[in-house]
Amino acid sequence: MKWKTRITEMTKTEFPIIQGAFAIFGKRTFAAPVSEAGGLGIITAHNFQTARAFQKELKKMKELTQKPFGVNFSIAPPGHTRLVPEELLLDYVDIALDEGVKIITTSAYKAAEIGKKVHAKQGCFWFHKCATMKHALAAQRHGADAVTIVGLEGTGFKNPLQNTTLINMTLARKAGITVPLIAAGGIGDARGFLAALAMGADAVCFGTKLMGTTEFPARGNFKQRLVEMDSFNEDFYKKIYHGKLRDSPIASMAVGFIDRIISIKEFIDGVMIEAEKILRAWGFSGDTFTTF
Repeated sequence: MKWKTRITEMTKTEFPIIQGAFAIFGKRTFAAPVSEAGGLGIITAHNFQTARAFQKELKKMKELTQKPFGVNFSIAPPGHTRLVPEELLLDYVDIALDEGVKIITTSAYKAAEIGKKVHAKQGCFWFHKCATMKHALAAQRHGADAVTIVGLEGTGFKNPLQNTTLINMTLARKAGITVPLIAAGGIGDARGFLAALAMGADAVCFGTKLMGTTEFPARGNFKQRLVEMDSFNEDFYKKIYHGKLRDSPIASMAVGFIDRIISIKEFIDGVMIEAEKILRAWGFSGDTFTTF
């Protein structure tokens, strides 16, 4: 079955699947297998301390895959010291575009200047990831070609006014979002993937679930701890829904879908095969599934 959405039209990927932007781990050996499996692998720019190292990474990425991939720029909000201010990343944006990257994603804070640079290059697109509907609408006003809205079920950056993935996706159009939507937060299997598309998403961003793969570059017994985590444990509620236990190793609610460590290809193939089976069971008989 072929999959056709506004996001696959932009990304030129086989499936409407995007890799989450991983701090530290968002490098070529993790991103390339996602692209090779039909999704959009993402390299995170702030993992590289110099422009030369960043450019070298992109060149090596292109040796690993001829398929589309994107680059993420996580922008520092005022007073945030762990990320890089937008103005310091503009040279990196030029490097990515010159190396032929067509999809630039941004997150954490305003990125209008990056968006302008992306749009000055023909055939390139800017996706912005945010945690609230208010920020999604602002990104749309600033020209983002698509927005990812992270549900409360997700991990990483949190916002006190964050809503669930269900509410974000089903109310986004009513709230005024007209650009393509990417769902993120708590999605980890074929049913979640299809549900997100049914709710209005044009693609799904997988994060935590990809941590349970052989290619995820974690050390020690981290992956085994993911397999053993109970997403119904009280600690998950304290961290995910109440913003507590910030320094704990608890992942998003999607950790409940990790029951064994498999390859990225096996995971993505499994999602797409199961999604097609579900659609067939519901009576869908076409050769192409589209959200247009």
